[in-house]
Amino acid sequence: MEYKDYYEILGVKRDASESEIKSAYRKLARKFHPDVNKTKEAESKFKDINEAYEVLGDKAKRQRYDSLGANWQGGQSYTPPPGFEQFGFGGGQGGAYQSFNFNGQDLGGFSDFFSSLFGDMMGAGAQKHSGMNFGGFDFGSANAGRSSSSRSRRKPQPEPPADLDITKTLNITARDVFNQKPVSVNFSEMERCTQCPPGGGYCSACGGTGIKNVTKSIKVKIPAEVKSGQKIRLKGEGKTDNYGHTGDLYLIIQYKDKEYEVDGTDLTKEVEITPPEAVLGCKKDILTLHGTIGIKIPAKTSSGQILRLKNLGLPKKSGGYGNLNAKIKIVIPKNISAKQIELYKQIASAE
Repeated sequence: MEYKDYYEILGVKRDASESEIKSAYRKLARKFHPDVNKTKEAESKFKDINEAYEVLGDKAKRQRYDSLGANWQGGQSYTPPPGFEQFGFGGGQGGAYQSFNFNGQDLGGFSDFFSSLFGDMMGAGAQKHSGMNFGGFDFGSANAGRSSSSRSRRKPQPEPPADLDITKTLNITARDVFNQKPVSVNFSEMERCTQCPPGGGYCSACGGTGIKNVTKSIKVKIPAEVKSGQKIRLKGEGKTDNYGHTGDLYLIIQYKDKEYEVDGTDLTKEVEITPPEAVLGCKKDILTLHGTIGIKIPAKTSSGQILRLKNLGLPKKSGGYGNLNAKIKIVIPKNISAKQIELYKQIASAE
């Protein structure tokens, strides 16, 4: 959906005072009211102006809107941040959304962007702001021009069950699996505030926004033979609603390992050798998850060739370990002397 810059719509700065916002609203509402301005754009403009004032003229809504940050620009594609989707947005599902009505002409309801952020706050009818009356039109109200029937409270609808589950990506290494010790998982989620006082009133826990950022830190033991893309379920570690119900946390495993490629319980690791070592053969000490071991690289070994080292991989569920594949990579030393270059020339001329 399209992000709406309510400050730009009213033509005020983001740090504008309440009086500046109200003054800007009155001026624009008077200019674009459909009963005063008969241009095609008037209805759409007036609807946007009312919607902007519905947000910026209300302390709680403005605080929630400002929590999105100041880097958004009008026209950008917008997706509700994590946690906002649980508020049961959408007409007829807890959100008694009013529509703008002028002389029997319905101009439609709030935008999808507004509904995605404030649907939960509109269930009992939009809050009204006091204002001045110009020629019979209440230009100082966020509900200016709405019919009395559209302002009436609709019958509350049962709120749909909130999605309390959380899904996160967990980046791990081969060593995390090999150690078989719990790893720390830290994450933050936007959740509905469960400490707001009944019947309304200011809440110090969420600042009156109805939502708060919850940071969690848990320990997770990575199971043996876990694969990239596999999900781990942690029961009861999801979001919590006002009734004490908790969802689950799902961790999607992704291997992020600079040293090893993981294939089940088998590992692949590059072993670098020089051209002379590849031709003549050599012995190399390599670091593995099981410690440092010495391996013998046979003569005439090509780059990309694999030496299989048994039982030096990851643990298996049934016991034992997978294999470690030592993948040979021939590299040219960074510092080569003039004598070495001359010898390479002799080798090249002999071929």
